[in-house]
Amino acid sequence: MSTAQELERAIGRDVYDVDGQKVGTAANLYASDLSGEPEWVTVRTGLFGTKESFVPLTGAHTEQDGLHVGARKDAIKDAPRIDDQGHLSEAEAAELYRHYNLQAAQSGQMQNQQQNRKRGMGDAGSMAGQESMVRSEEQLRAGTETVETGKVRLHKRVVTEEQQVSVPVSHEEVHVTREPIAGGQRDGGRADGRRGEGRIQEEDREVVLHEERPVVAKETVAVERVGLDTETVHEEQQVKDTVRKEQIEVEDTTDPKHRKR
Repeated sequence: MSTAQELERAIGRDVYDVDGQKVGTAANLYASDLSGEPEWVTVRTGLFGTKESFVPLTGAHTEQDGLHVGARKDAIKDAPRIDDQGHLSEAEAAELYRHYNLQAAQSGQMQNQQQNRKRGMGDAGSMAGQESMVRSEEQLRAGTETVETGKVRLHKRVVTEEQQVSVPVSHEEVHVTREPIAGGQRDGGRADGRRGEGRIQEEDREVVLHEERPVVAKETVAVERVGLDTETVHEEQQVKDTVRKEQIEVEDTTDPKHRKR
């Protein structure tokens, strides 16, 4: 186990469980009234670090990346919720011992020690034997969470519109042609050898006319593929809130001549 000074320097640093998983941030040390040595550390967990869980310092040690404790992450997060009031009552300490399955020998120590007091940075060591006061303050801790802001969906519907295209067509027309017959031809024959052309009689001839007409057909073809894609846009947003902090004032009622100058 690391020394008290090393543990105090771990305050504010990352805390890792026995398997090396990051749990949260070390907040406060609680020392034994009997020995004065740190016995518990509170760890801020959760998205904004608003929850503090008590973790035993048995087997804990500090490394370059932070504080490593001997409990598992799930046990730490499920630890009994205890308000940080500067000390642990006997009942609260007993509940924590049961939760972490600590040995009976340690439980006996707990009964002798009665309580564990909060030990902040500067509350031991150089301050030993002196009257001191711990000043605390609230600090903003901002994080992010992902929330649903809306939905976008594709919907395909059928609409109708008119289209106009030009189609080239053709048709046949009748024109009357006249060809004079040479004067040497008689009723008896024609220049082309056909007979009967020179006789006066009734006769019909007909010509069949043709034309092209537009024919419309519809064909379904794929013309475009439409999809949805998301893009993450990063930006900075300012958040603000009010915080409280303690101020320590010195009230000196001694005779001025006895004051240290």
